[in-house]
Amino acid sequence: MSTIDVFEKHAAEYDEWFDQNEGVYKSEIQALKDLIPQEGVGLEVGVGTGRFALPLGIRAGVEPAKSMAKMARKRGIKVHEASADALPFGDESFDFVLIMTVLCFLEDPLAALLEARRVLKPGGLIIIGMIDSDSPLGQEYERKKLTSKFYRNARFRSAEQVLSWLKGLDFNCTEARQTVFGRRNEIDSIEPFEAGHGKGAFVAIAARKRAGENWGGLSASTQ
Repeated sequence: MSTIDVFEKHAAEYDEWFDQNEGVYKSEIQALKDLIPQEGVGLEVGVGTGRFALPLGIRAGVEPAKSMAKMARKRGIKVHEASADALPFGDESFDFVLIMTVLCFLEDPLAALLEARRVLKPGGLIIIGMIDSDSPLGQEYERKKLTSKFYRNARFRSAEQVLSWLKGLDFNCTEARQTVFGRRNEIDSIEPFEAGHGKGAFVAIAARKRAGENWGGLSASTQ
């Protein structure tokens, strides 16, 4: 079963996870919240059921799984049913783009980052939320992923890898912060975030698309 099929079939179970793991969910929201610009037009790529777009004030999203898109629409999100590597928008359409726990599910995450770069205005922000494979809990996720219907096909990336990709795509990283330090099922309140990465399972990265026309394409380290 493909990743999209899994989320299509189990959308309700996915959505219930956030209620069952409220401490983790709210810790991730807190880490992301003030990275999201308060003004401008934003987009979430892989909006899912709208669990992040809604509290973060993002009104538009892209989601290929129809059942998840339907749930996001019920939360007031305008959802386009499309994939991360073929966004149905013109160049330089958005002031910021959120990509939340999506890169690990993509066969070609660089194609998604290139598309995000294309639709961002010069100086626009990309905000990435991810499970850091270098963290202790991220390594546990990797060991146990075959027992999870959602993460079975995931390929967890390290924050270092994603930061390297962003640099090669001519983004300037403005901040990286981490949270979710304990065992997921033992977190019953919001965990404060810390700067950096490597300890917390969840990492939020903000990077700005450089203005100007001097970008020459993917660097050797990115390809």
